[in-house]
Amino acid sequence: MTIAGIFPGQGSQSLGMLSALGTDFAEVGETFQEAAAILNRDLWRLAQEGPDSALNSTENTQPLMLIAGVAVWRVWLKQGGCRPAAVAGHSLGEYSALVAAGVLNFTDAVALVAERASLMQSAVAEGEGAMAAILGLDDAQIIAACAQAGQGAVVEAVNFNSPGQVVIAGNADAVDRAIQAATEMGAKKAVKLSVSVPSHCALMKPAAEKLAIRLAATTFNPAEMPVLHNVDAAARTSAEGARTALEQQLYRPVRWTDTIQRLQKEYGATAAIEFGPGKVLTSLNKRIDRKLNAVCVLDSKTLEEALKLCGEAGA
Repeated sequence: MTIAGIFPGQGSQSLGMLSALGTDFAEVGETFQEAAAILNRDLWRLAQEGPDSALNSTENTQPLMLIAGVAVWRVWLKQGGCRPAAVAGHSLGEYSALVAAGVLNFTDAVALVAERASLMQSAVAEGEGAMAAILGLDDAQIIAACAQAGQGAVVEAVNFNSPGQVVIAGNADAVDRAIQAATEMGAKKAVKLSVSVPSHCALMKPAAEKLAIRLAATTFNPAEMPVLHNVDAAARTSAEGARTALEQQLYRPVRWTDTIQRLQKEYGATAAIEFGPGKVLTSLNKRIDRKLNAVCVLDSKTLEEALKLCGEAGA
């Protein structure tokens, strides 16, 4: 048994997230308290009490998901969890993975993600951008639907999440046209997502240029384990390489299927442990390869299940 560690991003948040784990393990509350001092915001209270509109706002969701991923990771280590062969994070989750690997310290990561969220939110006026999930078509068909629907506007395939599940993003009208085109091609489902920012498409390039300035001023340490980046499912060996990957991540697709397949082929992963609320990545990973042992740590029961995998790995 060889274990990979994975961290979720936006879309895995929910009201009451990590409440059970927070009751059982002090590391959860301590991590959120540490972040509250950095941000001057109580995101734990928001996660437990809402409202949903604030919980789902990019400027809150991004730091919230970073903190949640790191909190679960700290619980994991405190309970004797083994070190993965490699780690990765989906979209925003890449920052949690970088903290887990020691590339970013938590304080820097929280401040960096808060600025990232603000830059992304301000890059496109509210209502002008959109994202949608397309199910039941292959990647090439969805790319073709976007090309057909563009008509001078931006609409791109941005999250290659699993075979038959791809997310598109861009200008709202163009996304609507791409949904129609995908439906006519035979998509099983095409639905808009409740997001405030069209992530990972060309509309985010202005935000990426500003983020690059902050990334250049942030300390990047040598990785304690490989971190696979979204843009090409490859690890970086230099700080500059990691910075560039994070800058490009804002306007280039998340290649999650490729990431999981590389964790298996290059790092020998036979199990993927998801550190964070929800089971979004665990569900996607089972679609990518049913043979992959996938577990999400979100409470004491699932933590115990994941810890057993360490024993099977001989850790």
